Formats: sequence, structure tokens, C-alpha cells
Amino acid sequence: MSDVRIGIFVCHCGKNIGGVINVPEVTEYAKTLPDVVYAEHNLYTCSAEGISSIRQKISEHKLNRVVVASCTPRTHETLFRNACEAAGLNKYLFEFVNIRDQCSWVHMQEPEKATEKARDLIRMGVAKARLLEPLEEVEIRVTPSCLVIGGGVAGMSAALNLANQGFEVYLVERDKELGGLLLNLNRLFTINGKAEEVIIPLIERVKNHQKIKVHTSTEVKGVAGFIGNFDVTLDQKGEERKIKVGTIIVATGAEVLKPVGQYGYGDKSNILTQLELEERLNKGMGDEQNIVMINCVGARIPERPYCGRICCMVAIKNAVLIKENDPRAKVWVLHRDLMTYGTEFEKYYQKAMEKGIRFIRYSLDKPPEIVGNNKVKAVKVYHQLMGKEMVLPCDMLVLTTPLIPHEDNQDISRMLRVSLSEHGFFLEAHLKLQPVEFATDGIYICGCARWPTDVPEAISQACAASAKAVIPMRRGYVRPEAITASVNEDKCSGCGTCVLLCPYNAIELQSKDGKKLAHITTAQCKGCGTCGAACPSGAISMNHFRDEEILAQVEALVI
Repeated sequence: MSDVRIGIFVCHCGKNIGGVINVPEVTEYAKTLPDVVYAEHNLYTCSAEGISSIRQKISEHKLNRVVVASCTPRTHETLFRNACEAAGLNKYLFEFVNIRDQCSWVHMQEPEKATEKARDLIRMGVAKARLLEPLEEVEIRVTPSCLVIGGGVAGMSAALNLANQGFEVYLVERDKELGGLLLNLNRLFTINGKAEEVIIPLIERVKNHQKIKVHTSTEVKGVAGFIGNFDVTLDQKGEERKIKVGTIIVATGAEVLKPVGQYGYGDKSNILTQLELEERLNKGMGDEQNIVMINCVGARIPERPYCGRICCMVAIKNAVLIKENDPRAKVWVLHRDLMTYGTEFEKYYQKAMEKGIRFIRYSLDKPPEIVGNNKVKAVKVYHQLMGKEMVLPCDMLVLTTPLIPHEDNQDISRMLRVSLSEHGFFLEAHLKLQPVEFATDGIYICGCARWPTDVPEAISQACAASAKAVIPMRRGYVRPEAITASVNEDKCSGCGTCVLLCPYNAIELQSKDGKKLAHITTAQCKGCGTCGAACPSGAISMNHFRDEEILAQVEALVI
């Protein structure tokens, strides 16, 4: 292809790449490859100077293909594509070669072999770049409304944020009233303010907002479509209703584990969970003078290995409230270790000790034991730091249990085509880069549906999720990435294999000229390649990853 003019930009990435690979040598090698008319190396290609150089050299050398050899496309591909587009080059005429993760990092003890491999990877990248074709992104209109699933503090905060910006919001709560777990709480740490003073005004603001349509005692029964055009079926006490929204926010929250069968819970009258203690504190404590709390009940065990994260602070808060209510009361908190992250929580923990609350560390090998028949009379605990067993008088035993995912998370996950973590909570697309987004475009997450979190964090996440959701609605359209599958109808046999395997439900069989053919909804397709790999007729190809492009890379490797 004589009209192909390729430019190559090799990044040192400080010592990440340049500390192992001989970047100048690799750059000189790149200049010898077919159709390469320009090659340079930069200290940081992703810097303002590096991006500026790419744009300048595209114009100066009339480049119509660009190859960048640097770190990972997951974080930087969009940046380099945009640089190409800003210089007037179709952004899909760009190829990324990962010589950090796939080369320098895994071969840091073998610099000569790493340099040789970097040459191989760049040669393969050039072979593919030579065959790249310009792609165009389709424009999809976005319905300017949002579905928020869950009417707790996170869901209501997200709904208000969107509604205050002028967008219509459908707020769906399966319970008969809004509020979530906060309706049952007494006070919030670290301010010790009444929970009802936070949640009740929030509920009133949501109910009175003209842009928010509240649906209580309602469940989401079905979701079809894609970003900008979701068709949602709501079920309210057996009556179904259809709505159309552009984006969806999942704020379904979590529930408190009931430790049935542990430490006599459910059998003995004076054993409570922290949530049940909250209700008791809200109504007024009795005359109990000796209160023992046991943390990590049902958490950090083989069946549930994760830390509940906020449980320790709940125990400390309630212990402080008990002491403030009755300074004569004796409170012991039995723990495996304490999670009091951040300066505010640490200060609150110090305050608890100053009030006379005693913290005793136990081990999982020697858990506390209860003494008593119908009621707990005492608790035996092996003090891990003192190395001796202690017997604590007990008028009330309080079990600190973690938040756990709702049982219907699986159903919602399948309905929305989003992922769950190994623990059953909803899984964000990327912990650092996309913490309130799912891999499925147009669907976002916040609050305890994602992971146990306190109220301020839940509200912050709700604001972040709504800020993300408002972007496509404010713009009015989206342009999904053009790296998608395409069907050669002459080869398609209509077997439906692709329909069954597509993880994004982007393919369906449609009738055309008397035969069934695979049809791909471009807006839903993520270009994962599952259909292309499975198609027995070879009728499906992947834009930007066509067979001839991949085979050219393979041939370039073995020459």
C-alpha cells in the first residue's frame, strides 16, 4: 500500500519503560519498517509536549497512520486518539502498542530480551496499522430522563441532583416508603445528629419536587434497550407500566445481616444487633448497666470474607451514646481489630476511650463465649493482648454484623446486564477510573449497592453518579465507539449462535427476504469479539480487529 504513511512515537515513560528497554535503539529500528516515514521517542508521550508533537508531525509529515508505543491503552488510548482527531486524522487510524505492561514490566530483569520484544511488538503494530480503515461513529439521541432504582439516602440524593438540573427522574422504591436504612437509625456518627433530621427533610424535598416521579411499593420488572433509549417495565402491586429513560442509576443499598444461630441470637431475650439497638436507643434505653458488644459477627469468615467497613464505627457510636445516656453504664467492645479510617473516626475512637468504654481484642481461634440459659448473664473472652481469660457481666449483648447484598441483586444484575462482585455487591467498571459506572454504558451506581459505606460517602457517590448520568442527557446524544461487530449477510446462515453468546444482548435474528439473519444493534455492541469468534459461517467480523489485520500481526511476528 504505497499511500500509507506511518508515524511512530515511542515513550520512555520515565524509568517504567526507558529503565529497561533501549528506547533510542527501538526508535531507530522502527524507522526501517515498511511505510514508516517518521519515528521519534519522547520522555512522556502523554504529556502536553508529547501530544503536541503527535499533532504537529501528523501535519508536517502528512501521516495517515499513527502508532504509539507506551503504557496501557486502558488509560491512555482515548488521549492519543483524540490527538489524532484534533490533527484531522480519523482516530481509528491509530494503533496502540503496549511496551510497558507487556514488555518492560514483565521482563525488567532481562533488558536485552525486553528490547528485542519491544521491536517485535512495534513491528506487529505497524503491520496492523498498515491495514487499518477509518471508522465512523453513529449518533444516538438520548431521552432526557433518568431511572433511579432505590429510595434510600443515595438514591434520593442522586434524584434531587438530577431534578435540580431540570431532568425528569423516575425514583423507584420497592418498600412502601422512602428512606431506606436511615429510617431505622438513631443517630449518625461522628456528629451524633438525629438520623431523622437528615432523612425526613430529604424525603419531603423529593416528594415535593415537580421533576421527580416517586414510585413506592414498585419493582423494576424489565429493562431493554441501550444508553439513551432504555425501555423499562415497572410493576406496582401487580399493575405494570412502561417508561422510557436515557440513563439508569442503581442505588438499591444493602441490608443488615441477622446472625441467627450465632451467640444465641434469636433464642435469648437480651441479645440484639446494632440496628435493633439503634431502635432501642431511639425509644429510650432500659436500666441495663453492663453492655457487651461483639464485633465481626458474620464478617471476615470463610463464608463472608470481607470487612463490613463501617461496622466498627457503628459499634463505637452506639457505645458512646449509651455512656452519654447513662455515665454509670459499663460498655465493653470485643473486637478482632478496629476499622476507624480517617482522622475524624480516629478522634471519635479516642473520645470513646476517654468516656470509659473498654476495648478488648479477641482472636478468631478463641471467640467469646456466652454464659446463661434464657438470658445472657456473662461473656467469657480471652484478652489477646493481656493473654488471659476475662468474664464480663452482661445485661445486654449486642452483635455487630455487616451489611450484606440484597438477595435480588442477581435478578437486577441479569436484567441490567451488569456485573456483581464475588461478594454479591454490584461491581463498578474500574475502581479508580470509573468508580460509579458500570461497564454497560448509561448505567451508574452509588451507595451501599456498590459496597458498605457511610452516609456522607453515599451522598458523595450519588452526586458523582448523577454527574456522570447528566452528561449524555445534557448533550442530547451519544456516539458509541465504532469498534463493533458487523455481519456479512451473504454468509450468515441465521443459526443464532451469536444471539445466544452475546453478553450485551446486542444481536437478534431478523427476517429479510424470507430468511433469518443476524442483526447487530451498534449502540449496544461493545466489540468484545465473542460473536466473531463463534460464528460457524465466518459471517461476523470485528471493526478495527478484522481477520486480515490480526493475521498481518501474526505474520510480522514470525518473519
